[in-house]
Amino acid sequence: MFLHAPHSLDASALTGYGVNGLDRLAARRDDAPFVADLATAAGTRHLVFHGDIPLLRKRGETHDPFFQPAEIAGLGAVRETVLLGRDEDGAMFGSLLEAPAAESGEGAQDMISMDLRSIAAQGLLPAPTLGAMAECKSLLYWHARHRFCSNCGAPTRLAASGWRRECDACEAQHFPRTDPVAIMLIVDGDSCLLGRQARFPAGMYSALAGFVEPGETIEHAVRREISEESAIVVGRVAYHASQPWPFPASLMIGCFGEALSREVVIDRTELEDARWFSRAEAQAMFEGRHEGGLLAPSRLAIAWHLLRAFAEGREPRFPAG
Repeated sequence: MFLHAPHSLDASALTGYGVNGLDRLAARRDDAPFVADLATAAGTRHLVFHGDIPLLRKRGETHDPFFQPAEIAGLGAVRETVLLGRDEDGAMFGSLLEAPAAESGEGAQDMISMDLRSIAAQGLLPAPTLGAMAECKSLLYWHARHRFCSNCGAPTRLAASGWRRECDACEAQHFPRTDPVAIMLIVDGDSCLLGRQARFPAGMYSALAGFVEPGETIEHAVRREISEESAIVVGRVAYHASQPWPFPASLMIGCFGEALSREVVIDRTELEDARWFSRAEAQAMFEGRHEGGLLAPSRLAIAWHLLRAFAEGREPRFPAG
């Protein structure tokens, strides 16, 4: 089953890395003969990473992230290979290099390494490929950092085509994790709350965000994070969209929240600044004409889509009472 069709119906598909049409073949991951046949089938290709950085081949003005199975050995020692899934073109695997890709040899002058954020920001690859690369990066990152059993400390080994690690010493099974992050635009009539961290580009303001903690609902996480960082009291919460965020392996859960208070008290350990912005200011930020030179977040981020919806009056309307 290929999964392209529903994407056009999802607000999440508009976000960076939000489109991924792979059938992940979850029911066949433990079928070793099936996976072995996929590995050598026509149309099979690999995404290749060294550490957190993908390897690309420059082809004229285009960039190609795919490598044929026969090419993998020539790129460097492979530490792990995982099955990502299959689409109409064939199977897709991800390979993590133990050593840097070769810097000499046939075709090496066409190889480049570029971080996934830059690839997406520059629009070098189509959306479905970016989604598959985000899946690959997060999964390989998990493998690179879970080589020992958290239960007994013994080495673990890859299983289920890369979707599980197993400990032979204590028989524990370990599965890839995704860290949920609530990111929220709090609205009070024609105003929204934005903040900035010191690490942001100069002049950029964005929606506030924080990790969902154990035992929390998404709504609780929204209210807690906003209270901690700005002292604003939040009432009702509405889900908008989500975004895979492979830095390193998060799921951004985008929400709107109803402000029940107005006075902002900034947590300076988390934020450099936070304040209310009018709808007109938000629109000016998108158009590059804010009188203070302030900027909207990158279009790659779900925060851009939350703020854009507010600027255009498409946020949820929380009825009185």
